[in-house]
Amino acid sequence: MNIAIYGYGNLGKGVEVAIKNASDMILIGVFTRRNPESVKTLTGAPVYSANSLKDFSSKIDVLIVCGGSATDLPVLTPELAKNFNVIDSFDTHKTIPEHFAKVDAAAKSTKHVALISAGWDPGMFSIARLYANAILPNGSDYTFWGKGISQGHSDAIRRIDGVLDARQYTVPVESALESVRNGENPTLTTRQKHLRECYVVAKDGADLNKIETQIKTMPNYFADYDTTVNFISQEELIKNHSGMPHGGSVIRTGSTGLEDENSCLIEYSLKLGSNPEFTASVIVAYARAVYKMYKNKNYGAKTVFDVAPIDLIDGDYIDVISKLL
Repeated sequence: MNIAIYGYGNLGKGVEVAIKNASDMILIGVFTRRNPESVKTLTGAPVYSANSLKDFSSKIDVLIVCGGSATDLPVLTPELAKNFNVIDSFDTHKTIPEHFAKVDAAAKSTKHVALISAGWDPGMFSIARLYANAILPNGSDYTFWGKGISQGHSDAIRRIDGVLDARQYTVPVESALESVRNGENPTLTTRQKHLRECYVVAKDGADLNKIETQIKTMPNYFADYDTTVNFISQEELIKNHSGMPHGGSVIRTGSTGLEDENSCLIEYSLKLGSNPEFTASVIVAYARAVYKMYKNKNYGAKTVFDVAPIDLIDGDYIDVISKLL
């Protein structure tokens, strides 16, 4: 498969490395909206201007779109899906149906495949929720993220006028997590499950009160959470917050038996040293499935729910079931 990357931030770099580890993929190049001469890739992959992307339409099997969910992907993914098979990591949960509809119309109009919201949540956590709901129809779902840096939320803060750089940690409320694991089946509000800790580097002369207010009232990101905003220097940010760890757990509690007498708990958890690199690894696996769907003329927008697990892996079917089933 010939793969290309659109956008070269943390996620794009992770995708580049993941492709290097995939024996059935070749990286055609990285496409950037920046000056290509200013971008140096980790593996020496060539860099091209985003303006030249259409010249490569016959050479790219799947284009991986590495942009932010706040403003980039809602525009980029449907536009690029008109000319390429694409995959993105759109992670604004509340607006996924809206994003899906726009991308679906664009991809179907030119007979392409576009898989949205690949990653670990949405993505791997979504699958865990679906399987658990199918297996335990009588039960309750709980998702806890962190402690870790959210790329999407950090990016949303950086888009605010007056912000130079930022990192946002999602932190689970330990008492809530413990209650769920103990089988107490608590009813938890969004605010009761997580805290949000923000570390922000402001530009000289910026209105700090205004920035803090904009963060705390931002819909879909911070408005529904107890949020703390810490203004720090760029040096402190680099020293103490330059890593990209993350993780979390998806839990479903339920019961089996004629009288629901036997309690059950399903938990899927992740502990990630690098959020963008793991997200990239998921995306690259799903790019394999995108190409298979395209060859089968299964056009339109897709999610991880539409992909058979066998289509994620490079290998002979009998080999895979003998090793993994």
